[in-house]
Amino acid sequence: MRTSWLIKYTLFSFCYVFWVASGLMIAVGIYAKTAIEGGAVDSLTADPALLLIIVGCLIFCITLLGCTGALRDIQILLKIFMWSLLLILLLQVIGAALGFIFSKKVERKSVALFKKGIIRYRDDLDLQNLIDYIQKKFKCCGVSNYNDWSKNMYFNCVDTNPSLERCAVPFSCCVMGTEEVLNTMCGYETQSMKSSTAKKQIYTGGCMDKVITWGQQNLFLIGGLGLGLLLLEVLMISLTVMLLNQILYIRKRIIGRRTAS
Repeated sequence: MRTSWLIKYTLFSFCYVFWVASGLMIAVGIYAKTAIEGGAVDSLTADPALLLIIVGCLIFCITLLGCTGALRDIQILLKIFMWSLLLILLLQVIGAALGFIFSKKVERKSVALFKKGIIRYRDDLDLQNLIDYIQKKFKCCGVSNYNDWSKNMYFNCVDTNPSLERCAVPFSCCVMGTEEVLNTMCGYETQSMKSSTAKKQIYTGGCMDKVITWGQQNLFLIGGLGLGLLLLEVLMISLTVMLLNQILYIRKRIIGRRTAS
């Protein structure tokens, strides 16, 4: 019985942590969705806020089954929870394998998404903040180089462009000094400069190569986090199987005693 209680509450604790985390995901997703400016078009193939809500709701429902099933010893809920986790685990392994096999295709898709993001940079505040974060984090500008920003209608260098940001790049491309006040106009006219001159003001290298390099340098960390998540899922599945077996064993003993008496 002591082992049964240990398994029960260990499984319940894991499920409860993920249940709370999924609730936070849903809350963040809803906040992000309602905070987006009205009239903003979808910036990528899928809305990140909507994806956050959907994934959060899925995890919320699955972990709720696990919490209730573990706490109340309900076999049907535990079985649904177990098979759901197995399906998610299988999809993760398949996704990782396909990502490795078709890494070049994934890279091309990522480049296409980034270019689409540049085109719609001013249409979605969330997307704008994301691109600015990437460019500041990796000290880069554009996909391949800083001239990629000419694909955006506001930064295009054509003479007929009436925008004040004509031939500019976003401030997140700028080489930040020690100034306390941020100069948001630091990238103006940089696309019309030669690369050697523009380097004094902005980062001219593209983000895609830097992101890939960062991924390669942190491959063990990323792989370790992924493996840790998989092992945690395997542990939860194992605990569920053990709890189901113990519930079945206890019920058989109770039935046997009733039959004997």
